Amino acid sequence: MPRPTKSRRVCRYPETLLFSPPGGEAGEAVVLSVDEFEVIRLMDKVCLSQEEAGRQMGVARTTVQRIYETARRKIADALVDGHPLKIAGGDYRLCGGEDMGCPRQDCARRQLQKQFEKTKGETIMRIAVTYENGEIFQHFGHTEQFKLYDVEDGKIVSSQVVDTNGSGHGALAGLLLAMHADVLICGGIGGGAQMALAEAGIRLYGGVSGSADQAVNALIAGNLSFNPDVRCSHHDHAHGDGAHTCGDHGCGHGHCH
Repeated sequence: MPRPTKSRRVCRYPETLLFSPPGGEAGEAVVLSVDEFEVIRLMDKVCLSQEEAGRQMGVARTTVQRIYETARRKIADALVDGHPLKIAGGDYRLCGGEDMGCPRQDCARRQLQKQFEKTKGETIMRIAVTYENGEIFQHFGHTEQFKLYDVEDGKIVSSQVVDTNGSGHGALAGLLLAMHADVLICGGIGGGAQMALAEAGIRLYGGVSGSADQAVNALIAGNLSFNPDVRCSHHDHAHGDGAHTCGDHGCGHGHCH
């Protein structure tokens, strides 16, 4: 009987999920799994060895070697034959820090876990809001702060502002997981980040603007206005013509930067 596959620990979710040749898609997309993406990121971008990448992902060196070889072949197929490259699926779990055995002592999630090591009560709902100067910051991937609200019996019982320490896009879902957030309220957000939040079990209310405090009170009251189809589409694909607008989904003034 074959040994069951061990889920690979992924530090961050990909920011871009689809790369297409100029002029549109040419043939069937090559699918790179999220754990294959992580091996490429760790070895070719961060320049870790196979042993180091294995420790970070929680798997053996031989597993990393096998994943790496498969991922490189897929990337070569896409580049040489001109196929779109799509990142999706795989056998992985989004890292929540020390509780998942993360070996990195400098991991921002581990620091947050120390800050939030006291387990919040089962009756507490923790709401995170992308935050800047009292307002909902309008691009999830660039937020420098979250404001966290603990809600019990329909009332805000505590709140605090937490820095993201330079983390962006794919890593932010892991930070929210380390903070034990149940809900996120934000403006614009890309498809990759939405999938990472779903993996972490965090409910999303996107396309929201204005006062952070007022939005949380509206959510508690059951009348928060949000966009269930919010999208910041330039993180989901490579685009050759430079055309992109975000003004219709809460990113702000027609752009996301």
